[in-house]
Amino acid sequence: MSPFLGEVIGTMILIILGGGVVAGVVLKGTKSENGGWIVITAAWGLAVATAVYCVGQISGAHLNPAVTIGLALVGAFEWSQVAGYIVAQMLGAMIGATLVFLHYYPHFKATEDQGAKLAVFSTDPAIKHLPANFFSEVLGTFVLVLGILAIGANEFTEGLNPLIVGLLIVVIGLSLGGTTGYAINPARDLGPRIAHFLLPIPGKGSSNWSYAWIPIVGPIIGGGIGALTYAALFEGIVYSALWLFLAAFALVLLYASFIEKKHEAKGKDQPVAMAK
Repeated sequence: MSPFLGEVIGTMILIILGGGVVAGVVLKGTKSENGGWIVITAAWGLAVATAVYCVGQISGAHLNPAVTIGLALVGAFEWSQVAGYIVAQMLGAMIGATLVFLHYYPHFKATEDQGAKLAVFSTDPAIKHLPANFFSEVLGTFVLVLGILAIGANEFTEGLNPLIVGLLIVVIGLSLGGTTGYAINPARDLGPRIAHFLLPIPGKGSSNWSYAWIPIVGPIIGGGIGALTYAALFEGIVYSALWLFLAAFALVLLYASFIEKKHEAKGKDQPVAMAK
């Protein structure tokens, strides 16, 4: 199997199991309905571990453009392979999301809540506040990539690393995921969001494209800062790209703040409906 196909298969498995647990918890009539956040975060962690076990020896199991870019920034991955890996991750995520839809099809029909249907595919903030949402995705992915590199520097019993990475996903979800649903992976969010847009999901509603840039830009910047910070602190190598990514973080945060203020001003300008 080629590394490209390995990333397709690995990301597909990740979304089948990760999107699958969300579907089981939020869609109507499933046996795991209302299972709660602990169930979702635990399953996502196990989903990552399973996917890494499946394709780690084939592609390195990046499964995430933020990880791929972060590793390339610190010289741990060839830039010439970055685009191919990201395409593979997107394809795998779309295939995985489609399989989740087919698996839960009767439950999509039984569910009226359009937000719940979208949640199976992509993330959405608990409270929409673009600067805070962006910061949440940056911080979560910073911890993810920094943690992955730190875990890789340790010696564990053979074959245990994927499980430790899975536990890292669990703790990120439990500690930081309650704000935005912790995409921390552009392919995990964008691929299924495209699938949501294209699939004939009964009564699906909007794919919420106005928010879609947050779980793309936030993880890429956060992952880059995480990898470059690890190199600076643990290896003593300060790449010039670190300052570029910190500057990008500041600029995007300012842009998100500007958009948020415009939305707030527009909301204040809306006329108040007269009570009947």
